[in-house]
Amino acid sequence: MPMNTQQHAILEAFDAARAASPRLPAISIAERLAISEGELQAARIGRDVTTITLAPADLAAELCRLGLVKALTRSSAAVLEQQGYYPPLTSAGLLLAPGGLDMRLHLQRWHWACLVRDSLTDANGSTSLRHSLQVFDGHGRALHKAFSLKTTPPAAWQRLAASGNDSEPVFTRLALPAPRPLPQAPGLEEDWARLRDVHQFFALLRRHGLQRHEANTLMEGRFTRRLTPDSVAQVLESAAESALPVMLFVANPGGVQIRSGSIPQPQRRGGWLNLFGDDFTLHLDDARIAQVWQVHKPNRDGGVTSLEAFSSDGELLLQLYAERSEGNAERPAWRTLLARQADLEVAA
Repeated sequence: MPMNTQQHAILEAFDAARAASPRLPAISIAERLAISEGELQAARIGRDVTTITLAPADLAAELCRLGLVKALTRSSAAVLEQQGYYPPLTSAGLLLAPGGLDMRLHLQRWHWACLVRDSLTDANGSTSLRHSLQVFDGHGRALHKAFSLKTTPPAAWQRLAASGNDSEPVFTRLALPAPRPLPQAPGLEEDWARLRDVHQFFALLRRHGLQRHEANTLMEGRFTRRLTPDSVAQVLESAAESALPVMLFVANPGGVQIRSGSIPQPQRRGGWLNLFGDDFTLHLDDARIAQVWQVHKPNRDGGVTSLEAFSSDGELLLQLYAERSEGNAERPAWRTLLARQADLEVAA
């Protein structure tokens, strides 16, 4: 397919950026060009990007055959990377592997998927190919990425490439909804009190026509408590110091990635707050946190409590829970940690 002028300009800018900074993320290059990351990768079709033609559910079913990967999901201010193997896909769009690659996929939002081959140069000047599978929504936002950690990826990667083609996706511009006054939600408190499973919360929000941050605001003093933006860093530090296992949730419209277990002490680099674990990394641009809520949801096991960080436009950036197996009560140490954090803020 002949290359158009826009595609040529994007490729020139991409190549120049990578030549100057070989490790510069694609999303950073796209932001410089004022285009979506999906548009950037689509410009590389026919050169080092191949469109995957499988339907979303069929592609998700192939993930467990990709071998050892680094799986990556990001919100607009948090990036969760984990090394491991995808478990088999369930019929409900779940990749269930508590403690491993644990995901909840929203396949209806998967618009375009592709295979990407990036040339990497190490400190010794040697080059190698990095193979990745990347999924985007209809606005070109990256929903999920899988990077093969094998020099020669398993056969499933070759099968995906062989079945792919050079068809180009069509993206639309993302229009953020206009801010609205806080809605009224008669009956919300009663419905919230009747929750018996945390997964019923999504239906509760739909029933009352609310965004998550709006529901938190309406239930302040009953089921929720507002904390300061820097409480996220403080809670992560406290959990690391006490070796309290936590669950890190990073979500976007295409799914949720969950990492469970103990965490290292947070480190600040380049303005971001980072957790550098043996098999995972969390990068958090906590300067973008505008609201933090401590949220309690009743359930059959005595209830669960989360810490939820939001951007100024209401996007859920990061969610924290204590590590917990289904059917078990929440760890008392987690509730104590959150209560201590709230008391410190009141005292301040």
